[in-house]
Amino acid sequence: MASTKKADLGPLVGAVDQGTSSTRFLVFNSKTAELLSHHQVEIKQEFPREGWVEQDPKEILQSVYECIEKTCEKLGQLNIDISNIKAIGVSNQRETTVVWDKLTGEPLYNAVAAPVSPGTSVPVAVVSSGSSVPAAGTSSVWLDLRTQSTVENLSKRIPGNNNFVKDILWNDPWSFKSNNISSKTGLPLSTYFSAVKLRWLLDNVRKVQKAVEENRALFGTIDSWLIWSLTGGVNGGVHCTDVTNASRTMLFNIHSLEWDKELCEFFGIPMEILPNVRSSSEIYGLMKAGALEGVPISGCLGDQSAALVGQMCFQDGQAKNTYGTGCFLLCNTGHKCVFSEHGLLTTVAYKLGRDKPVYYALEGSVAIAGAVIRWLRDNLGIIKTSEEIEKLAKEVGTSYGCYFVPAFSGLYAPYWEPSARGIICGLTQFTNKCHIAFAALEAVCFQTREILDAMNRDCGIPLSHLQVDGGMTSNKILMQLQADILYIPVVKPSMPETTALGAAMAAGAAEGVGVWSLEPEDLSAVTMERFEPQINAEESEIRYSTWKKAVMKSMGWVTTQSPESEFSTKMISDMETLGTHLYTASVNKERKLPLHLQSRKG
Repeated sequence: MASTKKADLGPLVGAVDQGTSSTRFLVFNSKTAELLSHHQVEIKQEFPREGWVEQDPKEILQSVYECIEKTCEKLGQLNIDISNIKAIGVSNQRETTVVWDKLTGEPLYNAVAAPVSPGTSVPVAVVSSGSSVPAAGTSSVWLDLRTQSTVENLSKRIPGNNNFVKDILWNDPWSFKSNNISSKTGLPLSTYFSAVKLRWLLDNVRKVQKAVEENRALFGTIDSWLIWSLTGGVNGGVHCTDVTNASRTMLFNIHSLEWDKELCEFFGIPMEILPNVRSSSEIYGLMKAGALEGVPISGCLGDQSAALVGQMCFQDGQAKNTYGTGCFLLCNTGHKCVFSEHGLLTTVAYKLGRDKPVYYALEGSVAIAGAVIRWLRDNLGIIKTSEEIEKLAKEVGTSYGCYFVPAFSGLYAPYWEPSARGIICGLTQFTNKCHIAFAALEAVCFQTREILDAMNRDCGIPLSHLQVDGGMTSNKILMQLQADILYIPVVKPSMPETTALGAAMAAGAAEGVGVWSLEPEDLSAVTMERFEPQINAEESEIRYSTWKKAVMKSMGWVTTQSPESEFSTKMISDMETLGTHLYTASVNKERKLPLHLQSRKG
């Protein structure tokens, strides 16, 4: 019997989407942006101590190979020729830190991350230099907070600065050496970013120390680990990263687009272990094994930058919000760095080619979004599946005055308040699980509103609509609530895989590949679902102001006497003061900023 002829769909592009909870490989048609097939593998998280979360870099790598192989098998079943896959892009969880041996290819420690989704309880964990560490072979995940003592020790080395986190927002960021870190990186000194995790590894893990001494160690975020491994590993693997991932390390100068010698000296990081920094769209190397051997890896973006590209936010002022475990709101600020006066981060958005200009973004993050739904499912048991939350919320259509502040591990932007803890308030005898479910969805929307307000003040031009993506956007109640609470339209693409799409676009557009045009006239029209506000502006403001009252009630729960807290007395005090400043600034428009901020325009 004659063999069935393979379908010729033109050039295809694959994308590795490596996240905190899973790895996926997706294949797109470069002419239509249609998703043809994909495969997903869940990633285990290890919890060696309360508040610590780690992942095995080798398991992550194996999951990538498995996803590629399974997706190629599915394409074969669809009669699609995998030889048409012309490039591969990589999108990854950012800040997660891996150190490995370049001679053996073995990780020297786990990827370190503390989850924002709580299992039992999620107090902030602090690990001192002398603390025991888990077995080798792991990496440091993006939200791991074990490095708080490392941050405190580093901040003491900054001349004249006893409260660096607060000073970064309320003293002049461009004054003297104390804020070189902020002005060069766009980031505050924080446990969140890779440099501090790497410093912790150098201080605490003998295998890492020894490998550095013997010039065997390589450092990278997840993208670097994957690209090095996929392009040959010990047999000529390419050790590189892109500008978006580099900009989240605190070692990278976002103006010169180079590793910064002064920053590396401050953190005590040897520059020879750092990857080469490349653009987000160029050929880094070729796949050296598996079904796609010989295919170039030619795109690399941190996950939130990839979503910005996938949402086609290429114009100054365009923004997107990704709803996942947390929420990440990015606004394209064009070729200029906008330094926030309201608690947001300045970051590299993308650089789509070696000779192409760099674009920057403002970013605000909400720690708990989808995680609150899992908490209702796993901890309270009021739903059996995450999808049930929409049904419960729809039954009542209101929270009946109930407000839920899911500050399980403190509040992030714009408050930066570690002493906060989750509260549910406004309860009456009438309140039931449906009202709590509705309040949980509202909490995600209120937190997004706070970030958006801060972004509007920094940019000076209010957003006319918000583009959204991520797993939670399938919840229509949530999307309508978001439009009501923001009081602007919320726009959702019909194809939700925007993060992977962004990585595929970068890969397909790379010089030497050239199968995906990023010219505005060539970009495929995307079908959108639009949610318009359905309440009046006054009601929206009343609900928002009541939410802010609830937020203030959540603050100050962790005190220096609390056995839960391992923060130093000083850090609690500093962050409480900062939270008060930020809250006052956000609700009192007449409040005068410090003089140096009054004279500056975003």
